[in-house]
Amino acid sequence: MTCPFALARRRRGSVLPAAAAVLALLLTSCSGATAGAAESFGSFDEVQAEAEGQTVDLWMYGGDEQGNAYVDEVLVPAAMEQGVTLRRVPITDTQDAVNRVLSERQAGRDDGSVDLVWVNGANFSTGRQAEVWRCGWTELLPDMEYTDPEDPLLLNDFGTPVEGCEAPSHKAQFTFFYESEAVADPPTSLEGILEWAKEHPGRFTYPAPPDFTGSVFLREIMLSTAGGADQVPLEYSQEAFDEHAPAALEALSEVAPSLWREGRTYSRDEQALNTLFANGEVDLAMTYGPATLTDLVASGALPPSTKVLTLDEGTVGNASFLAIPANAADAAGAMVVANIALSLEQQAAKADPETWGQFTMLDTGLLSPAQQDLFEQLPDSPIVPDYEELSRNAHGELAAEWVPALDEGWRQDVASTR
Repeated sequence: MTCPFALARRRRGSVLPAAAAVLALLLTSCSGATAGAAESFGSFDEVQAEAEGQTVDLWMYGGDEQGNAYVDEVLVPAAMEQGVTLRRVPITDTQDAVNRVLSERQAGRDDGSVDLVWVNGANFSTGRQAEVWRCGWTELLPDMEYTDPEDPLLLNDFGTPVEGCEAPSHKAQFTFFYESEAVADPPTSLEGILEWAKEHPGRFTYPAPPDFTGSVFLREIMLSTAGGADQVPLEYSQEAFDEHAPAALEALSEVAPSLWREGRTYSRDEQALNTLFANGEVDLAMTYGPATLTDLVASGALPPSTKVLTLDEGTVGNASFLAIPANAADAAGAMVVANIALSLEQQAAKADPETWGQFTMLDTGLLSPAQQDLFEQLPDSPIVPDYEELSRNAHGELAAEWVPALDEGWRQDVASTR
């Protein structure tokens, strides 16, 4: 096999420590191990025939209780009806799944233990570079016909072309929310949020990168200080980093003394930030999964006065996908599960705030009136606006290479100075 992966130079010329283990595995796995070529299928009927009786191991982040419940209570029974046993394998980081695939490929296994991965962003990009994903299979999925082939969220994943190497699952939108009883006049721009934080010391913070949500916030700050998303190139380069990152890091350094605990410490992740918000320690928070806010308020995990804050300049939009490793033992079953997850019934169930509340990947304009009713009959959320409002003026994600570079810049120039 060929190995296009090369060590990328980052800020100050060093390889990022967080990526070192993955890089080592990549380089080792490219030293001659085979991918374990998977069989090809001429039609989805052939896929279904092969999938009968297979057990599919779906590796996915285990910290989302609603997501776990959706898979266990809705997706698993639907897969069983089509002759496939679906097992959810909870992990703390999607990188764990990629690492398992890489190590099994290094060992020459063509019956890998990972059949399906809930993936996106840097992990998908890492896998593409190491050629670990099965590609060209999504065109066989019948329910792809209900998606928009020109939807940019389906064409690129953090700047990495999808090219049939992963099937869409659902959409997300980076969103801020606030305590409406404490914030009478909320800011309407990202610059305004930083100014609000300075005017209200101790009432705002964000998760520390490399936490996923904290990293997104960091990128959003860079786009804001650059003058808008259209001012920063999608592709990472040292030149682009040197041009746009310093202003963002300076802005975060300036606001740090006004943050919760004077910026000496940060919440470790989105869940920890939610706890601070619920306990009244901060008044503004953020999420890349706004659909979950409905359940969090209903369950009492967040106060009933929680309100979503939309920004004039918009925020970043994203999509989650399902990818199949090239050496998956049960690739046919994984394809069946991916198609089920795209079905009208599953997308509607997933969009129900009482189930998971995730935004559908389907283009409702391609649906019949009866099919559209599945979504129109869903209960409205008293907390979260519809996707059209949340995604107003939205922009796409930057290429995955931006993520570790900015995270490391934040660690050196912001976190280490407090």
